[in-house]
Amino acid sequence: MKYFQLLPKTHFNFIGARKTFFVISGIIMLACIISLCTKGLNLGIDFTGGTMVQVQFTGDTSIGTLRNALQKANIGADIQTYVGKNAFAIKVKGRQENVNEVAKQIESALKTIGTGFEIEQTSFIGPTVGHDLAKKAFLAFVLALGAMIIYVAFRFQNIIWGAMAVVALFHDILLTVGVFSFFYIEVDLVIVAALLTIAGFSVNDTIVIFDRARENLRLNPKYDLATLLNVSVNDTLSRTVITSLTVIVATAILYVMGGDVLRNFSLALLIGLTSGTYSTVMLVPGLVYQWSKGGNFDAMATAVAASETPNKKKHNKRRYQN
Repeated sequence: MKYFQLLPKTHFNFIGARKTFFVISGIIMLACIISLCTKGLNLGIDFTGGTMVQVQFTGDTSIGTLRNALQKANIGADIQTYVGKNAFAIKVKGRQENVNEVAKQIESALKTIGTGFEIEQTSFIGPTVGHDLAKKAFLAFVLALGAMIIYVAFRFQNIIWGAMAVVALFHDILLTVGVFSFFYIEVDLVIVAALLTIAGFSVNDTIVIFDRARENLRLNPKYDLATLLNVSVNDTLSRTVITSLTVIVATAILYVMGGDVLRNFSLALLIGLTSGTYSTVMLVPGLVYQWSKGGNFDAMATAVAASETPNKKKHNKRRYQN
């Protein structure tokens, strides 16, 4: 059965250019690590704690008006609205001893709006992510990465393939965090959610290429590793580009039109999804080739060949010829 192919068939030699990609990624990763070591992260109120001022307005006031007033006073704040009430919770990160000073600054900024208001409560809020919770979250993340390695190793008969998928995942997350560190953009729990989304996207695209490599090895058992990886990446390149561009364009629209609340979240996704596309296509195949030459690949090829039955071979051949 013929099908419409949006992009033409490609024959790029990704494995031949792997060292160039290694150098590019190495330079980027080094820059990210230097930024993290020298500038650190601009952690949000979820991690540091700060002042919360709950205010009730007598007249209609929009969150945009409130945000503009605070920005003019150089106050960076998280704003939470209450459904059915013309009230807001304004959160500004800082130390507990500065609560009264910050509250006065917020009150002065609110007076410029021109609408009557009453400050109902001023308090210090502790960090949402405590030391114990952060430790547990890190442990869960490490266990998840280990599970990914085991899953890919079991599915593709090669632990190196699973390990390289996780390396690419680290590459994408480190790049995203590094950019946030370099530009000192605030990192809160929403950004953590974005990083988890990036991880899922990156691993999914890598699995697609690995799956095509396994199918190509069944159809052409005499392929050497370089040919197998190049053919498989080129086979899935159209799918990867179209899928990634669709998601990236949608995220870019969210970044432009989503407002201040979603801007950092969508920026993290833009960086991570773009990096994920790059690492999936240009980095992972080269890493797999570099680390799988020899016995590991031979074991996988033997396992794949042994799993094939004559009927299944005929079915696969017809499926890829159609």
